[in-house]
Amino acid sequence: MNFFVARMSEAKSGGFVPHIAALMRATTLTILAAVAASPALAQDASQPPLETNQAYIELLARPVALNVDDPMAVFGFVFGSLPERVTVYPTENYYYFGFLQGGIRYAGNLRLDARTRDDGKLNFAYYEDTSQWYDSPPTHYVLLDATQGVTVEKIAPLAYRVSYRGKQVVFALNDLTQAKPPADALSPDETFIGPIFDESGVRFFLVYNSKLRLFHYLLDETVKVAEQFFTAPSSARILIGKRTGFAFYADDRLRRKILVGVFDGNWRANNYFDGPFDQLPDNSLQGDVLRDAINAVDPSTKGRIDRFGSVPDGSLRYMIAPYVGYRTVDDLDPVARCAAARVKAADYYRCFVVPDQTTMFPAPRTRKKRGYAPENPAIPR
Repeated sequence: MNFFVARMSEAKSGGFVPHIAALMRATTLTILAAVAASPALAQDASQPPLETNQAYIELLARPVALNVDDPMAVFGFVFGSLPERVTVYPTENYYYFGFLQGGIRYAGNLRLDARTRDDGKLNFAYYEDTSQWYDSPPTHYVLLDATQGVTVEKIAPLAYRVSYRGKQVVFALNDLTQAKPPADALSPDETFIGPIFDESGVRFFLVYNSKLRLFHYLLDETVKVAEQFFTAPSSARILIGKRTGFAFYADDRLRRKILVGVFDGNWRANNYFDGPFDQLPDNSLQGDVLRDAINAVDPSTKGRIDRFGSVPDGSLRYMIAPYVGYRTVDDLDPVARCAAARVKAADYYRCFVVPDQTTMFPAPRTRKKRGYAPENPAIPR
């Protein structure tokens, strides 16, 4: 099997072009800002911010003059709109943003890539927001450094000061170095790779089973989970997130929940809920633990990837996505049937892994495997 996937690519620039949510509500960022700025709508901090269709429509109609064809103009707007300090929650260090102009929503991100940030590099990408019916938008990407007047200075192990045109913003990266699964949540055959904070707001633990040579994403329940669940009609062991669509199986053997499914529409839309494959624990990786696991799963990667699972130029990164893409809850039934039948079998944990669902980049979206399609290089992560 060929397991390389171009999770981040830009053919013309050779740089990273990450992804962002396509199906998030178009008003979330802008309306929350409008609510916070309006005394008339001021609310108790314990109450949720209010979103209104009126605010959305008025934002669409507001005249603007931002030149979206000029990456440095857009970067100046985005950077100039940030406070003096921001928190980057996703563990592959993407800081996502969005804005409305000309009747459409633009989306993008700033990324302090673990491979290049100490060299003073900042990735910047934006594009017309994606959807299931519009999945190949024009994309703008630039790798920023001092040659464009952008400086990146490390001021703490996980904090960087970015400066541009007299303004400075500190990017505080997510420190999950103390996050670990409970001892009784791992089998003797498993190695903990690292903690993940997904852009969905859900946390995971990435683990590797050396006996079966496979990966699992476990739900991190050491903190309050930002989700509520309902059970699948066919099995009380399958729990599905009402907000994210993430489907978990309550392990028969250990006290833990294994990610087994992601809603297919979210995968195709490449949004916040497409699964944690694109938020690996870059800030917490110890040595070559990830590379060694990938090499064991796919020996063809030996000598071809770095400790982050990327090829030297960063254009390809190994994709770890063992979960199924489901369209209806019934699509998860085979997982439950397999687990019930093999609960005492040595290969029980294979029931929670979809094999052969990745492919070498590039590949057309029509060449899907088990409900999955490789990431479209035109769609940033």
